[in-house]
Amino acid sequence: MSQPILLQGGRIVDPSRDMDQAGDVLIQDGKIAGVGRGLTAPDGALVRNVTGKVIAPGLIDLHVHLREPGNEDEETVASGARAAAAGGFTAICAMPNTDPVTDNQAAVGFIVRQSGRAGLARVHPIGAVSIGQKGERLAEFGEMVGAGAVAVSDDGKPIVSSHLMRTALEYARTFGIPVADHCEDPTLAAGGVMHEGLVATRLGLKGIPAAAEEIMVARDVLLAELTGGHVHLCHISARGSVAIIREAKERGVRVTAEATPHHLVLTDVACEEYDTHAKMNPPLRETMDVEALQGALKEGVIDCIASDHAPHAYDEKEAAFDDAPFGIVGLETAFAVAQTDLVGSGLFTLPELIRRMTTEPARVFHLPGGTLAPGTVADIVVLDPAAKWTVDPATFHSKSRNTPFTGRALTGRALLTIVAGAIVHDVESPPTAQA
Repeated sequence: MSQPILLQGGRIVDPSRDMDQAGDVLIQDGKIAGVGRGLTAPDGALVRNVTGKVIAPGLIDLHVHLREPGNEDEETVASGARAAAAGGFTAICAMPNTDPVTDNQAAVGFIVRQSGRAGLARVHPIGAVSIGQKGERLAEFGEMVGAGAVAVSDDGKPIVSSHLMRTALEYARTFGIPVADHCEDPTLAAGGVMHEGLVATRLGLKGIPAAAEEIMVARDVLLAELTGGHVHLCHISARGSVAIIREAKERGVRVTAEATPHHLVLTDVACEEYDTHAKMNPPLRETMDVEALQGALKEGVIDCIASDHAPHAYDEKEAAFDDAPFGIVGLETAFAVAQTDLVGSGLFTLPELIRRMTTEPARVFHLPGGTLAPGTVADIVVLDPAAKWTVDPATFHSKSRNTPFTGRALTGRALLTIVAGAIVHDVESPPTAQA
């Protein structure tokens, strides 16, 4: 078994138990053995003084693209799990839009095995809703869940057919998993490359109206209500979507939602100069949308933060704005961007932010972790909320560099990431480089 670890003198923030106090955390046999003041280290334990730092449950990301199999030059399960650990994440959920698509038992099993081989952050596979993500026939949910899938999604594409979405929600309900949907009406969004608004008009770029998202959010809510299934709405970007989700939750519909750090802090103004690193789907929207998302996240209408980590090769993003792919990397900047803008502005307390990145995502997808309760798995992050650093993509552990935050001064980062009692990221003694 792994060496016992005693984290001494930190600020313990455990949102699962509304805990925010000074103390120690003892880790033994991969589990949390004790939380409190003045704990003694067993023989042979590694003792780390973390005074002035925050001990929290490991961060959990419900929405990551790892590109393996098919595009290993952009990311692999191992490189993504390495980037996740560096960002303070102990668990990430891998979307199925790989090549071939993760739409069967064997493909799910492959992701599980690659995750085990890497031995870094946990990688939970998400299976496809439809075979080949073609939106025609349902994949075999039961077999994928049996192999380790924690949810189903056709993310990267919306589930266009309302009949297929209804059937998926009914079928997923029998396995106790959510259907995660990329909410976009493809006929309204067709050909669009950024938010439909003044900036797009000025740049001469075709826009994607907020209604393209809001229409699908409304449909998904109605189908979740009809079936009693659990729909999880990916990367919400528009204030109209927030209003629909709020009203649905008040009615008791089984709906959960996530927002990304970039949608919480950036607007479509970032697309000025035709910067393809600000091109993502859904697109960055307006100040009123950002404010609505921040408020919804604070009150729990939006349940959690997810990165939508979407790696792309350098030359792809260097194309003309119309031709460049959608998406940015986010695992190594997610906590710091949120901490800098949401906590730094006074809108959120640090425990509120940690809740939205740990306890809540664990609850939404029924994942282990998200707590420091004694006896639970020791997935832990030690954060330095005061650490100041500047984003330099050349230092990323991810294989890709496509971020809109290059050169941005941020505050807060992960110092130590522990998965099942083993250290997988340590700023004080970084691991040797791996191929």
